[in-house]
Amino acid sequence: MSSYLAIFRIRFANSLQYRAAALAGMATQFAWGFMEILAFLAFYRAKPSAFPMEFSQTVSYIWLQQAFLALFMMWFFEAEIFDSIAKGGISYELVRPIDLYWRWFVQSSANRLSKTVLRCLPILIVAFLVPQPLRMSPPPDGLSFVLFLISAFCSLCVVVAFSMLVYISTFYTLSPVGVRIISAVLADFLAGAIVPLPFFPQPFRSIAEALPFAAMQNMPLRIYSGNIVGVHAIWGIGFQILWLVILVVIGRFGIKHALNKVVIQGG
Repeated sequence: MSSYLAIFRIRFANSLQYRAAALAGMATQFAWGFMEILAFLAFYRAKPSAFPMEFSQTVSYIWLQQAFLALFMMWFFEAEIFDSIAKGGISYELVRPIDLYWRWFVQSSANRLSKTVLRCLPILIVAFLVPQPLRMSPPPDGLSFVLFLISAFCSLCVVVAFSMLVYISTFYTLSPVGVRIISAVLADFLAGAIVPLPFFPQPFRSIAEALPFAAMQNMPLRIYSGNIVGVHAIWGIGFQILWLVILVVIGRFGIKHALNKVVIQGG
């Protein structure tokens, strides 16, 4: 365990150095958040009763999505991991006395968390200060906030566990580009990154809410905004834990099978 904690600390501290990139990212996220909220506002004003979420809930959902983008974004992958598989650098990883799956899992988690720490606070401050109706609302109660924190942690783990499957698929393909693009687009859409899942039409919504992608950003953002409350929020966290276990088991089996057959070319 001490080895994984050391990896986490090193990766976390290393990623905190990229402050200029964080500032550029915040500017983009502010602009995107305002544009998305204004687009939803136009639809809500046209027919407020036609939407499954209150506008204040949608606003909180979008601001949180932008503040914690680095935690949930499915198009962010570790280029270092892809390169180690494709270029043979994994040979150095295999001689280290540490489990490769959990090393990559901890590394990816630390990088995502550090990027979030750099960006989230300024975005949240602005989101709580902008005028109504663009202002972010606090959670319905203290319990919802606690459940949001637990769900956000579970969401990070599910996102990383799913990303691990993408990394492992590189052992079986000549290039990670195809799997990377398809998985990122599919996961972002079905996780509610483009449109919140409550806006999906039935029966497609019921199908999407049963997939592992619904255990990603969809759950914590809806818990915070008040769209999922009480017992339903607790069941939602249980749903996240279930999919986390399933994805980790699949990933562990996949990497074990891949490493038994891996061949490293070159001198």
